[in-house]
Amino acid sequence: MQTDYPKKYLFLYYSKFAFRNATLYNPSMASSRDFLDFVLEQLSALPDITWRAMMGEYIIYYRGKVIGGIYDNRLLIKPTAAAVKILADAPMEIPYDGGRPMIMVTDVENSELLERLFNAVYPELPETKHKPKE
Repeated sequence: MQTDYPKKYLFLYYSKFAFRNATLYNPSMASSRDFLDFVLEQLSALPDITWRAMMGEYIIYYRGKVIGGIYDNRLLIKPTAAAVKILADAPMEIPYDGGRPMIMVTDVENSELLERLFNAVYPELPETKHKPKE
């Protein structure tokens, strides 16, 4: 098949037919609900942790503010000064194509670290912007 379409559009064309296998083209895999549940269990000591599914990933809110999310089964946190200080050796990762770098929490099993991190980062987060109803 000869076309002038970029490769990503060819994938969409082929995916309509017999090539619905995830191994054909998988730039990023969606996060699993099991990993979300594990992270939420680790954060269970904190009040007001909520989440929202978005395009196969999960946005995590702490007391109504976006603090980070789960992208490709990685817990990523906004890079505030407190987060950089607490997670000094943690790698910066891009959550998705075109996204801003975020700090990857490598020690997700450490609930005490997560609690300290979330409490330190919270005051530095901007208020959530609410869209006016039309």
